[in-house]
Amino acid sequence: MKVVITDYPDTMGRNLAYEEAILKRGLPGCETICYLYRGDKEELKRLVSDADAVLTAFLYFDKELLDSAPGMKCICFNATGYNAVDYEEACRRNIGIVPIGEYCTGEVADHTMALVLALARGLKHYGHDIDDLKRWQYYSGQRLRRISGMTMGILGLGKIGRAVADRAKSFGIRVIAYDPYLPAEIARKTGAELVSLPEIAERCHIITNHMILSEENRGLLDEKFFGSLKQCPIFVNTGRGEVVNHSALVKALDEGRMFGAGLDVLAQENPDLAQEELAGRENVIITPHAAFYTVETLKALQDISCENVVHYLRGEYDLVNRIVNRDRLVL
Repeated sequence: MKVVITDYPDTMGRNLAYEEAILKRGLPGCETICYLYRGDKEELKRLVSDADAVLTAFLYFDKELLDSAPGMKCICFNATGYNAVDYEEACRRNIGIVPIGEYCTGEVADHTMALVLALARGLKHYGHDIDDLKRWQYYSGQRLRRISGMTMGILGLGKIGRAVADRAKSFGIRVIAYDPYLPAEIARKTGAELVSLPEIAERCHIITNHMILSEENRGLLDEKFFGSLKQCPIFVNTGRGEVVNHSALVKALDEGRMFGAGLDVLAQENPDLAQEELAGRENVIITPHAAFYTVETLKALQDISCENVVHYLRGEYDLVNRIVNRDRLVL
Protein backbone atom coordinates (compact mmCIF):
# COMPACT_ATOMS: atom_id res chain seq x y z
CA MET A 1 0.00 0.00 0.00
CA LYS A 2 1.02 3.60 -0.56
CA VAL A 3 -0.11 6.76 1.23
CA VAL A 4 0.84 10.25 0.08
CA ILE A 5 0.84 13.08 2.64
CA THR A 6 0.80 16.32 0.71
CA ASP A 7 -0.12 19.98 1.01
CA TYR A 8 1.25 23.50 0.61
CA PRO A 9 4.65 23.93 2.33
CA ASP A 10 3.36 26.19 5.12
CA THR A 11 0.74 23.59 6.03
CA MET A 12 3.32 20.80 6.18
CA GLY A 13 5.38 22.34 8.98
CA ARG A 14 4.27 19.77 11.53
CA ASN A 15 5.86 16.52 12.71
CA LEU A 16 5.32 14.39 9.62
CA ALA A 17 7.48 11.57 10.98
CA TYR A 18 4.86 11.13 13.71
CA GLU A 19 2.15 10.67 11.08
CA GLU A 20 4.27 8.26 9.06
CA ALA A 21 4.83 6.19 12.20
CA ILE A 22 1.08 5.88 12.82
CA LEU A 23 0.49 4.82 9.22
CA LYS A 24 3.30 2.26 9.17
CA ARG A 25 2.30 0.83 12.54
CA GLY A 26 -1.27 0.35 11.38
CA LEU A 27 -0.38 -0.71 7.82
CA PRO A 28 2.79 -2.81 8.01
CA GLY A 29 4.83 -2.53 4.84
CA CYS A 30 3.03 0.63 3.76
CA GLU A 31 5.04 3.11 1.69
CA THR A 32 4.58 6.73 2.80
CA ILE A 33 5.53 9.79 0.79
CA CYS A 34 5.57 13.34 2.22
CA TYR A 35 5.37 15.87 -0.59
CA LEU A 36 5.44 19.66 -0.24
CA TYR A 37 3.34 20.94 -3.12
CA ARG A 38 4.77 24.03 -4.82
CA GLY A 39 2.60 24.09 -7.92
CA ASP A 40 4.04 21.19 -9.96
CA LYS A 41 0.82 19.35 -10.74
CA GLU A 42 2.54 16.86 -13.04
CA GLU A 43 4.86 15.79 -10.23
CA LEU A 44 1.89 15.39 -7.90
CA LYS A 45 0.09 13.29 -10.51
CA ARG A 46 3.12 11.04 -10.78
CA LEU A 47 3.31 10.59 -7.00
CA VAL A 48 -0.35 9.66 -6.59
CA SER A 49 -0.50 7.44 -9.69
CA ASP A 50 -0.11 4.29 -7.58
CA ALA A 51 -1.40 5.65 -4.25
CA ASP A 52 -4.12 3.98 -2.22
CA ALA A 53 -4.79 7.05 -0.10
CA VAL A 54 -3.96 10.73 0.14
CA LEU A 55 -3.82 12.77 3.32
CA THR A 56 -4.19 16.51 2.79
CA ALA A 57 -6.12 19.54 3.96
CA PHE A 58 -6.19 22.10 1.19
CA LEU A 59 -4.88 20.67 -2.11
CA TYR A 60 -7.81 20.39 -4.49
CA PHE A 61 -8.17 16.95 -6.06
CA ASP A 62 -9.99 17.62 -9.30
CA LYS A 63 -10.94 15.22 -12.10
CA GLU A 64 -7.47 15.47 -13.64
CA LEU A 65 -5.73 14.40 -10.43
CA LEU A 66 -8.27 11.66 -9.79
CA ASP A 67 -7.76 10.41 -13.35
CA SER A 68 -4.07 10.01 -12.58
CA ALA A 69 -4.77 7.84 -9.51
CA PRO A 70 -6.81 4.82 -10.66
CA GLY A 71 -6.14 2.86 -7.46
CA MET A 72 -7.15 5.61 -5.04
CA LYS A 73 -9.44 4.31 -2.31
CA CYS A 74 -9.84 7.35 -0.07
CA ILE A 75 -8.92 10.99 0.28
CA CYS A 76 -8.51 11.79 3.95
CA PHE A 77 -8.43 15.33 5.28
CA ASN A 78 -6.61 16.54 8.36
CA ALA A 79 -9.39 19.10 8.68
CA THR A 80 -13.13 19.18 9.29
CA GLY A 81 -13.76 20.64 5.83
CA TYR A 82 -13.80 18.48 2.72
CA ASN A 83 -14.31 20.97 -0.11
CA ALA A 84 -10.83 20.26 -1.56
CA VAL A 85 -12.08 17.43 -3.75
CA ASP A 86 -14.44 17.04 -6.68
CA TYR A 87 -17.19 15.37 -4.67
CA GLU A 88 -19.11 13.88 -7.58
CA GLU A 89 -16.01 12.54 -9.29
CA ALA A 90 -14.88 10.91 -6.06
CA CYS A 91 -18.27 9.26 -5.61
CA ARG A 92 -18.32 8.07 -9.19
CA ARG A 93 -14.93 6.40 -8.67
CA ASN A 94 -15.95 4.86 -5.32
CA ILE A 95 -13.37 6.98 -3.46
CA GLY A 96 -14.13 7.67 0.18
CA ILE A 97 -14.07 11.30 1.34
CA VAL A 98 -12.88 11.26 4.93
CA PRO A 99 -12.55 14.47 6.99
CA ILE A 100 -12.27 14.75 10.76
CA GLY A 101 -15.62 15.00 12.50
CA GLU A 102 -14.54 16.88 15.62
CA TYR A 103 -11.32 18.04 17.23
CA CYS A 104 -11.17 21.82 17.64
CA THR A 105 -14.62 23.30 18.30
CA GLY A 106 -13.55 25.03 21.51
CA GLU A 107 -10.38 26.49 20.01
CA VAL A 108 -12.15 27.94 16.97
CA ALA A 109 -14.88 29.44 19.15
CA ASP A 110 -12.26 30.94 21.46
CA HIS A 111 -10.35 32.35 18.48
CA THR A 112 -13.54 33.85 17.09
CA MET A 113 -14.25 35.67 20.34
CA ALA A 114 -10.59 36.72 20.64
CA LEU A 115 -10.85 38.43 17.24
CA VAL A 116 -14.15 40.07 18.19
CA LEU A 117 -12.72 41.40 21.45
CA ALA A 118 -9.40 42.51 19.95
CA LEU A 119 -11.24 44.53 17.30
CA ALA A 120 -13.83 45.88 19.70
CA ARG A 121 -11.11 47.06 22.08
CA GLY A 122 -8.76 48.46 19.41
CA LEU A 123 -5.85 46.26 20.47
CA LYS A 124 -4.01 46.40 17.15
CA HIS A 125 -4.11 50.19 17.19
CA TYR A 126 -2.91 50.45 20.79
CA GLY A 127 -0.16 47.94 20.15
CA HIS A 128 1.08 50.07 17.26
CA ASP A 129 0.85 53.21 19.38
CA ILE A 130 2.90 51.72 22.21
CA ASP A 131 5.46 49.66 20.27
CA ASP A 132 6.07 51.89 17.25
CA LEU A 133 4.94 55.45 18.05
CA LYS A 134 5.70 55.40 21.80
CA ARG A 135 2.39 57.15 22.28
CA TRP A 136 0.28 56.84 25.47
CA GLN A 137 -3.21 58.02 24.49
CA TYR A 138 -6.43 56.10 25.04
CA TYR A 139 -8.30 58.43 22.65
CA SER A 140 -5.93 58.14 19.67
CA GLY A 141 -7.86 55.52 17.70
CA GLN A 142 -11.38 54.56 16.73
CA ARG A 143 -14.24 55.39 19.05
CA LEU A 144 -14.70 52.12 20.89
CA ARG A 145 -18.12 50.72 21.69
CA ARG A 146 -19.46 48.65 24.57
CA ILE A 147 -20.16 45.10 23.37
CA SER A 148 -22.67 44.28 26.09
CA GLY A 149 -26.06 44.80 24.51
CA MET A 150 -24.79 44.34 20.96
CA THR A 151 -26.40 41.85 18.60
CA MET A 152 -24.26 39.12 17.05
CA GLY A 153 -25.29 37.37 13.85
CA ILE A 154 -23.84 33.89 13.52
CA LEU A 155 -23.72 32.44 10.01
CA GLY A 156 -23.83 28.66 10.37
CA LEU A 157 -25.14 27.44 13.72
CA GLY A 158 -23.36 24.10 13.80
CA LYS A 159 -21.07 22.92 16.61
CA ILE A 160 -18.71 25.87 16.30
CA GLY A 161 -21.48 28.42 15.79
CA ARG A 162 -23.27 27.19 18.91
CA ALA A 163 -20.03 27.31 20.90
CA VAL A 164 -19.53 30.92 19.79
CA ALA A 165 -23.11 31.72 20.78
CA ASP A 166 -22.50 30.35 24.29
CA ARG A 167 -19.38 32.48 24.70
CA ALA A 168 -20.99 35.61 23.25
CA LYS A 169 -23.96 35.43 25.63
CA SER A 170 -21.59 35.48 28.60
CA PHE A 171 -20.54 38.97 27.44
CA GLY A 172 -24.13 40.16 27.35
CA ILE A 173 -24.37 39.90 23.58
CA ARG A 174 -27.71 39.01 21.98
CA VAL A 175 -27.45 36.22 19.41
CA ILE A 176 -29.36 35.69 16.19
CA ALA A 177 -28.36 33.29 13.43
CA TYR A 178 -28.65 32.45 9.76
CA ASP A 179 -28.66 28.74 8.95
CA PRO A 180 -31.12 27.53 6.30
CA TYR A 181 -30.37 23.88 7.12
CA LEU A 182 -30.83 23.96 10.89
CA PRO A 183 -34.10 22.92 12.55
CA ALA A 184 -35.63 25.81 14.48
CA GLU A 185 -35.79 23.66 17.61
CA ILE A 186 -31.99 23.35 17.78
CA ALA A 187 -31.65 27.12 17.39
CA ARG A 188 -34.14 27.68 20.21
CA LYS A 189 -32.15 25.39 22.51
CA THR A 190 -29.10 27.51 21.75
CA GLY A 191 -31.06 30.64 22.57
CA ALA A 192 -30.65 32.02 19.07
CA GLU A 193 -33.38 33.34 16.80
CA LEU A 194 -33.13 32.11 13.20
CA VAL A 195 -33.41 34.99 10.73
CA SER A 196 -32.74 35.74 7.06
CA LEU A 197 -29.42 36.95 5.70
CA PRO A 198 -30.79 40.47 5.04
CA GLU A 199 -31.88 40.64 8.69
CA ILE A 200 -28.33 39.77 9.75
CA ALA A 201 -27.03 42.68 7.67
CA GLU A 202 -29.64 45.05 9.09
CA ARG A 203 -29.55 44.18 12.80
CA CYS A 204 -26.07 42.99 13.73
CA HIS A 205 -23.18 44.83 15.34
CA ILE A 206 -21.03 41.68 15.11
CA ILE A 207 -21.19 39.07 12.32
CA THR A 208 -19.27 35.80 12.48
CA ASN A 209 -19.07 33.15 9.75
CA HIS A 210 -18.83 29.43 10.47
CA MET A 211 -20.55 27.98 7.40
CA ILE A 212 -19.15 24.90 5.72
CA LEU A 213 -18.29 25.80 2.13
CA SER A 214 -20.72 24.53 -0.51
CA GLU A 215 -21.67 25.52 -4.03
CA GLU A 216 -24.78 27.15 -2.55
CA ASN A 217 -22.84 29.55 -0.33
CA ARG A 218 -19.66 30.15 -2.34
CA GLY A 219 -19.39 33.94 -2.61
CA LEU A 220 -22.62 34.34 -0.62
CA LEU A 221 -21.29 37.33 1.30
CA ASP A 222 -21.07 39.62 -1.69
CA GLU A 223 -21.35 43.31 -2.52
CA LYS A 224 -25.11 43.21 -2.01
CA PHE A 225 -24.68 41.80 1.49
CA PHE A 226 -21.85 44.10 2.56
CA GLY A 227 -23.55 47.07 0.95
CA SER A 228 -26.65 46.50 3.08
CA LEU A 229 -24.86 46.56 6.47
CA LYS A 230 -26.63 48.99 8.76
CA GLN A 231 -24.74 48.83 12.09
CA CYS A 232 -21.10 49.24 10.93
CA PRO A 233 -20.38 45.79 12.35
CA ILE A 234 -17.30 43.84 13.29
CA PHE A 235 -17.00 40.98 10.79
CA VAL A 236 -15.14 37.78 11.72
CA ASN A 237 -14.52 34.80 9.44
CA THR A 238 -13.13 31.63 11.00
CA GLY A 239 -14.98 29.43 8.50
CA ARG A 240 -13.99 29.32 4.85
CA GLY A 241 -12.60 32.21 2.84
CA GLU A 242 -14.49 31.34 -0.32
CA VAL A 243 -17.82 32.13 1.34
CA VAL A 244 -16.77 35.78 1.12
CA ASN A 245 -16.42 37.82 -2.05
CA HIS A 246 -12.96 39.23 -1.45
CA SER A 247 -13.30 42.43 -3.48
CA ALA A 248 -16.67 43.17 -1.86
CA LEU A 249 -15.11 42.86 1.60
CA VAL A 250 -12.27 45.18 0.62
CA LYS A 251 -14.77 47.71 -0.74
CA ALA A 252 -16.88 47.58 2.42
CA LEU A 253 -13.82 48.31 4.57
CA ASP A 254 -12.65 51.08 2.25
CA GLU A 255 -16.09 52.71 2.43
CA GLY A 256 -16.25 52.48 6.22
CA ARG A 257 -19.21 50.11 6.26
CA MET A 258 -17.47 47.95 8.88
CA PHE A 259 -15.85 48.76 12.21
CA GLY A 260 -13.26 46.10 11.46
CA ALA A 261 -12.63 42.56 10.27
CA GLY A 262 -10.99 39.55 11.89
CA LEU A 263 -10.00 36.96 9.32
CA ASP A 264 -8.53 33.53 9.94
CA VAL A 265 -9.06 32.66 6.27
CA LEU A 266 -8.64 34.58 3.02
CA ALA A 267 -9.79 34.04 -0.55
CA GLN A 268 -6.86 31.69 -1.17
CA GLU A 269 -5.54 29.09 1.26
CA ASN A 270 -1.97 29.87 0.20
CA PRO A 271 -2.14 33.69 -0.19
CA ASP A 272 0.53 36.04 -1.44
CA LEU A 273 0.61 38.34 1.58
CA ALA A 274 2.82 40.87 -0.22
CA GLN A 275 -0.11 41.50 -2.57
CA GLU A 276 -2.93 41.09 -0.05
CA GLU A 277 -5.17 44.19 0.02
CA LEU A 278 -6.49 43.40 3.48
CA ALA A 279 -3.08 43.22 5.14
CA GLY A 280 -1.58 46.21 6.90
CA ARG A 281 -4.88 47.78 7.98
CA GLU A 282 -5.30 48.93 11.55
CA ASN A 283 -8.88 47.66 11.74
CA VAL A 284 -8.16 44.27 10.17
CA ILE A 285 -6.60 41.38 12.06
CA ILE A 286 -5.47 38.39 9.96
CA THR A 287 -4.32 35.06 11.36
CA PRO A 288 -2.91 32.21 9.20
CA HIS A 289 -5.80 29.73 9.43
CA ALA A 290 -4.69 29.20 13.01
CA ALA A 291 -8.05 29.20 14.82
CA PHE A 292 -7.85 25.41 15.28
CA TYR A 293 -4.34 25.42 16.72
CA THR A 294 -3.20 24.31 20.13
CA VAL A 295 -0.65 21.63 20.96
CA GLU A 296 -3.55 19.39 21.95
CA THR A 297 -5.61 19.93 18.79
CA LEU A 298 -2.65 19.42 16.48
CA LYS A 299 -1.98 16.03 18.07
CA ALA A 300 -5.67 15.12 17.82
CA LEU A 301 -5.71 16.20 14.17
CA GLN A 302 -2.72 14.01 13.38
CA ASP A 303 -3.96 11.03 15.36
CA ILE A 304 -7.50 11.04 13.98
CA SER A 305 -6.62 11.74 10.36
CA CYS A 306 -3.91 9.06 10.22
CA GLU A 307 -6.08 6.54 12.03
CA ASN A 308 -8.81 7.28 9.51
CA VAL A 309 -6.44 6.27 6.71
CA VAL A 310 -5.46 3.10 8.54
CA HIS A 311 -9.03 2.03 9.33
CA TYR A 312 -10.27 2.79 5.83
CA LEU A 313 -7.52 0.86 4.05
CA ARG A 314 -8.01 -2.07 6.42
CA GLY A 315 -11.71 -2.11 5.58
CA GLU A 316 -12.69 -1.12 9.14
CA TYR A 317 -15.19 1.44 7.92
CA ASP A 318 -17.19 1.60 11.15
CA LEU A 319 -14.05 2.74 12.96
CA VAL A 320 -13.43 5.64 10.58
CA ASN A 321 -14.24 8.94 12.26
CA ARG A 322 -16.38 10.17 9.35
CA ILE A 323 -17.02 9.13 5.76
CA VAL A 324 -19.16 11.91 4.31
CA ASN A 325 -20.09 10.11 1.09
CA ARG A 326 -20.60 6.65 2.59
CA ASP A 327 -24.13 6.40 1.20
CA ARG A 328 -22.67 6.77 -2.32
CA LEU A 329 -20.00 4.08 -1.96
CA VAL A 330 -19.84 0.33 -2.48
CA LEU A 331 -17.80 -0.88 0.50
